[in-house]
Order: sequence, then structure tokens, then C-alpha cells
Amino acid sequence: MTAFMDALRTQRWDDHRYYHHSRINQSLHLLSALSFIVAYGLLPVDPAWAALLAWCVSMTSRQAGHFFFEPKGYDHVNQATHEHKEAIKVGYNLRRKVVLMALWVALPLWLWVDPSLRGLIQPAANLTEYAHDVGMAWFALGVGGLVFRTVHLFFLADVSTGLVWASKILTDPFHDVMLYWRAPLHLLRGELIDPMHHAQAH
Repeated sequence: MTAFMDALRTQRWDDHRYYHHSRINQSLHLLSALSFIVAYGLLPVDPAWAALLAWCVSMTSRQAGHFFFEPKGYDHVNQATHEHKEAIKVGYNLRRKVVLMALWVALPLWLWVDPSLRGLIQPAANLTEYAHDVGMAWFALGVGGLVFRTVHLFFLADVSTGLVWASKILTDPFHDVMLYWRAPLHLLRGELIDPMHHAQAH
């Protein structure tokens, strides 16, 4: 268990120091984390609506931070190029995220064109039922994306790395709140980039 927790801390630290320099990105991660926590609360009540919240608010804000605001030049704090960081990324790098987000966009279109999913489900009779079906499809996509990358890491690295990553993803919302709750305050002071003094001294 000690080794597992050490590996979890390492993955969290690397994720923060490599991929969260932008204060806008950090603030969007705070929004994402808070909405994910609400989605977790909704999960036992209605997984479809939990998934709608998670994908429409949590995932879009989180990925917008990475795609549009996170610096992609040379990382002087960690002495690493953007290409190097993308290559060593444990979870979903930007290229893999494009695939995941493309599937996210494609699923509602597929359900609109084929409401029964080739006879797998009862076709929606109205927009509320359609939204519920989209939510369930997105819920399946989220679970599938988590399981796929976890098992993928079993083969790329080892079972422990995959399980640590899955644990990190599931607990990220709570950790991100603790890590980035001050980010909006820094933004209000005009600080767009975290100087990462704590990373430089690490």
C-alpha cells in the first residue's frame, strides 16, 4: 500500500508540474472538479444526468484548459519540450483526447440518426428520453475510456501503473479542489502563468 500511495503521489505531482502552468487552466480545472463532485453525487440517482453534467461541464471545461490555455512551448520549469511531455504522458495526451472528444461528439449524432442503436435500446419518444439516452451513451464512453486506458497501461507499463492511474483519475476532482482553489484569485491579480516556484525547488 505504501508503494501504491507513493506512485499515486508521483503521478499527481507529474500531472501538476507538467500540465497545469496556466492559471486559466487551473481555474477551469477547479470548475471541472466541483461539477464532477456534483456528478458523483448524482451517479446513484441517475447515471445519465450525472454523465450529462460530467461531459458537458466538467470535461469541456477541463479539456478547454489544456487545449486552449496551457502553454505548449518549451517548459523551462521542468526543462522539457511539449513533445517530450506528450510522449511520456501516463494518461490521455492531447492526441488521445482528440479521439475521445470526437467520440463524445459522435455519440449524440449516432443516436439522432439511429435512435435504437441497431436495435440495442428502445428508441427515444421525445427529447427528454433522447437526452437520457445520450447521457447513458456518454456514461458508457466515460467508463469505457477509463477501463481501456487502465488495461492499456497494464501492457505498456505494469498492472500497478494502470491501477494507480485509474485511482488518480477517479479522485482527481477532490485533489484538484485542494490544489487549485486559489487559482481564480491569482487570475484576478493578473497572474496568467503559475511561476511554479514549488516545482523548481522540488
